[in-house]
Amino acid sequence: MKFYKSLFYEYLVITHKNKNLLEERIYMNNRKNIGNIGEDVATRYLEKLGYKILERNFRCKSGEIDIIAQDKDEIVFIEVKTRKVLSYGDPAESVNEPKQKHIYKAGEYYLFINDSLDSFIRIDVVEVYVNNDNYEINHIKKAIIDSNL
Repeated sequence: MKFYKSLFYEYLVITHKNKNLLEERIYMNNRKNIGNIGEDVATRYLEKLGYKILERNFRCKSGEIDIIAQDKDEIVFIEVKTRKVLSYGDPAESVNEPKQKHIYKAGEYYLFINDSLDSFIRIDVVEVYVNNDNYEINHIKKAIIDSNL
């Protein structure tokens, strides 16, 4: 059994009878790595725009927020969606109502534990398209505006 690791792939070379397990592991790790790359690209992009990154991958029982940043007087909760291919639709389309609720609830909790309940907030989506070593970014400000979630 051999173990290989690279920027986009992490996999085991195992016997032929476990081929389905091997393919699933390649897919899951590749997806996770692509997501991490997208979050890194989005973080650098936001920093260049003057955002102050407060936290990455904030998790609580209500949900997870990829990036929490400050843009002037606003705290911004940012969901990053990364894609290599568009056959599954635009990345922002995957931020459905249940995901929006999780982001909103996790954001409320973040504000509570940081004594920032009076802060101005917004929720953005940053789409990152990865093509080999090239990245295209689409930043959707105020992507989620319904506070009744």
